[in-house]
Order: sequence, then structure tokens, then C-alpha cells
Amino acid sequence: MPASAAFPLARTSAALPLDKQAKAAASAASGAQGAAPGRSEAETAELRKAAQSFEAIFLRQMIGAMRSATDGDTLLGSSATDQFRDLMDARVAEDMAGKQSFGIADMVLKQFGIDKP
Repeated sequence: MPASAAFPLARTSAALPLDKQAKAAASAASGAQGAAPGRSEAETAELRKAAQSFEAIFLRQMIGAMRSATDGDTLLGSSATDQFRDLMDARVAEDMAGKQSFGIADMVLKQFGIDKP
């Protein structure tokens, strides 16, 4: 029995013309530059900013959970120290999200059909 009879999907994927694959690759490449299809440049920029803010919030929560897992600073601990530590954690999270090294914002943008520029 030929392989195409045993696996009918193999026959259909081989029958796809290369033109359609090339068009799909070209549209994906053009979508990576500038605005996403169906969205203006302003909407795309706004989505990027929101995705980066989401990543910063996620990282801030992660840093807060890591900090709460420690024993804490009993010698110099006070409510003021905790407040400034929270502010520092928020700033560190924003800086980490700004460097785009985690990829959380990229995954959120991908859900909206926006590829990384």
C-alpha cells in the first residue's frame, strides 16, 4: 500500500502550491514591519505599550512573591522600609520589562497578531 493511501493528509499537504506558502511568508514578513494588518500604527504602538506594562506588572508580582518567601529584615524592618522596598521592586520590574528579555510582552502581542519588529 502506498504511503499516500495510508496517510491521506500527507498527500494534501504535498499538493499545496508553493505560491500560497510564499504569499503566507510574505504577509507574515510584512506584518512584522510597522502596523499589524487591520490596525493603525497608533493602535499597534498602544498595544505594545500595554503589553510591556502587563509584563512589568507580572514581574512585579513575581518579585514580590520571591521577596515574601524570604525571612525578611528583622533588624531594620519597618513599614517605611517595606514601602520603599515595594517602590524599588516596581522600578526594577519596569526596567526588566523595558529590556524585553523575558518575552512575556512578545507573547501577548503575538496573541493580537503582532509579530516582533
